[in-house]
Amino acid sequence: MKLNRQIKDNFAGYLFLLPWLIGLFCFTAFPMLASLLLSFTDYDMITTPKWTGLDNYISLFLDKRFYKSLGVTFRFVFISVPLQLAFALLVAVILKRNRRGTRIYRAIYYLPSLFGGSVAVAILWKQLFNKEGVLNQFLKLFHIEGKNWIAEPGSALNTLIVLAIWQFGSSMVIFLASLKQIPMDYYDAASIDGAGKAAQFFRITLPLLTPMVFFNIVMQFINSFQSFTSAYVVSGGSGGPLDSTLLYSLYLYITGFQQFDMGYASAMAWILLLIIGAVTGLLFLSAKKWVYYD
Repeated sequence: MKLNRQIKDNFAGYLFLLPWLIGLFCFTAFPMLASLLLSFTDYDMITTPKWTGLDNYISLFLDKRFYKSLGVTFRFVFISVPLQLAFALLVAVILKRNRRGTRIYRAIYYLPSLFGGSVAVAILWKQLFNKEGVLNQFLKLFHIEGKNWIAEPGSALNTLIVLAIWQFGSSMVIFLASLKQIPMDYYDAASIDGAGKAAQFFRITLPLLTPMVFFNIVMQFINSFQSFTSAYVVSGGSGGPLDSTLLYSLYLYITGFQQFDMGYASAMAWILLLIIGAVTGLLFLSAKKWVYYD
């Protein structure tokens, strides 16, 4: 009797949770379980999956292109994320004070993040850095001969890194909100003691911002490991030139939806999940030494 009454009391809550629960099981839990099972099969999306055991995982570690995609992805992530967060923090510090027009500038700087990951932005980026793009037209004003930045192995990935840095708006907003929570009394006391702006930043601002720095690092690392659209559009879906823009997610897409080897692609997806989990775990372990919550 008591249990039935408790269920009735919670019925409204369960009803509101129902759409989320349906989405969780139908679009997250079930696909994840299915991909785990498919990673042990040979499946081309047409014929019935054939159980192959660990063959896909063994083949992965013998695949030179798999290692190439990992190298490109790690280079992309470990260069773009620190630079993006550093730039976001710099802009947040500049826009912290409420001066005339500051709100307009905040909105303008946040706009790239609203369009981040879109095909339109990736196409625009491709037009900016091709042989006849805006960048080369600008360089011509100084009599500098530009190159096709997205068609040369040495510079193609750098264009994607610049695009990732340009989309710093979400991190900037988080930093800006955190900066406004720091009491001005700390800075006043530091000024009385003779601390300059640089000393105040490194001894007051940065330590108090470390929780938000940590949050942004974790979120941006997870997002960057899954980057796909920019590499797909800029490289024309091939990861070229010479696989220099072959991000892991792009190679996964090529394997699953161009080569129709969905079992192998599923194995790649689970390896990516383990990599992201390992990197996130290392970040949480390191946080004990540099993140201050007091």
